[in-house]
Amino acid sequence: MANRLPPLKALRAFEASARQLSFTRAAEELFVTQAAISHQIKSLEDYLSIKLFMRKNRSLLLTEEGQSYYMDIKDIFNSLHEATEKLYARGAKGAITVSSQASFAIQWLVPRLSAFNALHPDIDVRIKAVDQAENSLTEDVDVAIYYGRGRWPNIHADKLQTEYLIPVCSPLLQQDNLVNGKPALLSIADLAHHNLLHDTSRKDWKRWFKQLGVKGANVNHGPIFSHSAMVLQAAVHGQGIALAYSVLAKPDIDSGRLVCPFNDVLVSKNAYFIVCRENQKNLGKIEAFTQWLLDMVASEQEQITDGQIS
Repeated sequence: MANRLPPLKALRAFEASARQLSFTRAAEELFVTQAAISHQIKSLEDYLSIKLFMRKNRSLLLTEEGQSYYMDIKDIFNSLHEATEKLYARGAKGAITVSSQASFAIQWLVPRLSAFNALHPDIDVRIKAVDQAENSLTEDVDVAIYYGRGRWPNIHADKLQTEYLIPVCSPLLQQDNLVNGKPALLSIADLAHHNLLHDTSRKDWKRWFKQLGVKGANVNHGPIFSHSAMVLQAAVHGQGIALAYSVLAKPDIDSGRLVCPFNDVLVSKNAYFIVCRENQKNLGKIEAFTQWLLDMVASEQEQITDGQIS
């Protein structure tokens, strides 16, 4: 027995119970049942062949042996806690590598990095652009921005916001005297005279027209782009009207380069998530970047309700 240690789970139960002098409060602290604490204490007492607690008048007291044992091991638990805190503190500094699809990085993340740098000057952010966000959480990446349903095995995911597809175009398309001779884009019917810009496929425009109950709309025209940023740039330059992801279109809308000619929005089945490995979510630099990103998105999020963009 001299070379063997008692089970760590039982020692944790004993340390919490001895410090609290209560199985109930120890159970609450460790997020287990009181019965589980009692079981762990009994297994420890059996292992040591020593009685550690006495129950007297509905109170819990340490035996002399239990008091002596607690005084010895409490410093060990304090040292473990301090060592863990030091590790997290070290993890709050250094470099953090973030992978993201180029469109999200260019349109949203990169313009805001100075705000993160001001809050966390000890963390050096490195951006890695990828074509496919999913499965980009490789060994050289700390966190990633995924776009999907939020169900990835062994990955911790925080949803940034509910994502919407919103119609956007250059304000030039709403003017009457267009150089290209097309009528101003003032109603949904006017879409028939303008290019529809597509991101990857034509499905989004089909869903949008179907949601509005518009029949006979021709969605089989207009260019298709492989990246969302390219769709937005085409819209900015007046090449047509796009259904854009709200989080990506916001900078161009705020600057006036794009406008929303209609208030009808399409709720996306997917959303942006910031993800990391499940066992690293509490690491200092990862926790800091994740919280900053979530706070930044929350502070900027447009209140889109009842089909209105406010």
